[in-house]
Amino acid sequence: MKTIVIDDERLARKELINLLSTFEQIEVVAECCNAEEAKQAIAEHHPELIFLDIQMPEKTGFELLEELDSTPEVIFVTAYDEHALRAFEVNALDYLLKPVQPERLKEAILKLAAEEKKSASENKKLGEQRLAGDDQIFIKDGEKCWFVHLKEIKMFESEGNYVRIYFRTFKPLVLKSLNNLEMRLDSKTFFRANRKYIINLKYVKHIENWFNGGLQVELETGEKIEISRRQATRFKEMMSL
Repeated sequence: MKTIVIDDERLARKELINLLSTFEQIEVVAECCNAEEAKQAIAEHHPELIFLDIQMPEKTGFELLEELDSTPEVIFVTAYDEHALRAFEVNALDYLLKPVQPERLKEAILKLAAEEKKSASENKKLGEQRLAGDDQIFIKDGEKCWFVHLKEIKMFESEGNYVRIYFRTFKPLVLKSLNNLEMRLDSKTFFRANRKYIINLKYVKHIENWFNGGLQVELETGEKIEISRRQATRFKEMMSL
């Protein structure tokens, strides 16, 4: 499993990398001392896992995650325990306190292996059950329920561990991962614009070049969504003649 260690303290990085060397399934492909270095390394290596410090110069670990198009598995490694709640709100796999104890690290790696096995099984099932525009889905938000054709949904928006679904005048919130949802949807109709949005391409009214090589689309209902640079490249490859 390709792994990147991100920490502004050199000795902390070296100590963690040394501890990780005992796990055959972990391959440390890079180490970074700040968020900008990490963004470049993640774009280059596409790791499945990152060990991430929270308090770093210029940008925190949380701010780094907000700027990523897609997020690998995250294990936070920090000297502070007050960020634990927020860490799990961003779907972190685990939260380790410095100095990292070998047994605690082993627990995290075992948890990672279990999650991998579970995700592989779920993704296989989801991939076999892709939904098209004429399919209907059941949506429940509190006491309210809907049975909606997928083609009526203009976009999905990630909100922590939840996804907000936009259709007609409704915006229900459901407990769902945007990544798992993406696996269920027909990629010819529903496109992952960035780490926060999946849009229905049939609702796109206007599209224009945007900053840093990205694109901006305007939907028929007026919303403007930015397509990240990485996803813009994929969009052009998919949609160009």
